[in-house]
Amino acid sequence: MSDRQRFKNKVVIVTGAAQGIGRGIALQVAAEGAHMVMADRSEYVEDVLVEINKTGGDAITVNADLETLAGAQAVVAKAIEHYNRVDILINNVGGAIWMKPFQAFSEEEIIKEVHRSLFPTLWCCRAVLPEMIKNQKGTIVNVSSIATCGIHRVPYSASKGGVNGLTTALAFEHAKDGIRVNAVATGGTEAPPRKVPRNTTALTENEKQWMQDVVDQTIDRTFMGRYGSIQEQVNAILFLASDESSYMTGTIVPVGGGDQG
Repeated sequence: MSDRQRFKNKVVIVTGAAQGIGRGIALQVAAEGAHMVMADRSEYVEDVLVEINKTGGDAITVNADLETLAGAQAVVAKAIEHYNRVDILINNVGGAIWMKPFQAFSEEEIIKEVHRSLFPTLWCCRAVLPEMIKNQKGTIVNVSSIATCGIHRVPYSASKGGVNGLTTALAFEHAKDGIRVNAVATGGTEAPPRKVPRNTTALTENEKQWMQDVVDQTIDRTFMGRYGSIQEQVNAILFLASDESSYMTGTIVPVGGGDQG
């Protein structure tokens, strides 16, 4: 267990907890004393549960499709059933599926990008809100992106712009209910290869070049000239989730080495 106990006895939902930033969030929050509810549609979330149990943490998993309201409501219902409340929601699901010029996206691909990177956050906020309003307290942290200003990801960029708008509007509307809503706009982040790829189709030569263009643009716009680490993103997300940020709401914090998005 961590010496820091910012989340002791807090009930925390983390979505997309099976890998990447979501896994990093879940492990750290559990180490700091939380009762964890880890939501993912991948079975790999069970591996994270094993890691938490080995270190004496307390967690449960929920397999759910968060691109639907029913899936989001199932996660919140499981948290309440098991722990009687929800204190913190960290919305981490999302990520660009394709990287290419906007005119190369099909209608179906655009819809899939929005369903992937906007709706899980939208639905989870909608699902948890009645519980937080009832309790007259709660904290929501949305994982956004500095790619709202970036190339070859227009549908993803639009989705994360929607996450930013959702964050500020919810914060304004529900401050009266004791609910804080903030977001971290993550920059390029070094991470192990995904266990479940977002795009399972082999890349064409054009697609490989477009992806490299994104990498080059990300580094060029970053003052520090590098990608960040998962831990650097987790640190910012957990600051906003904790009481250390008690006078912050409706704020989008860019964590991109100087790139403001």
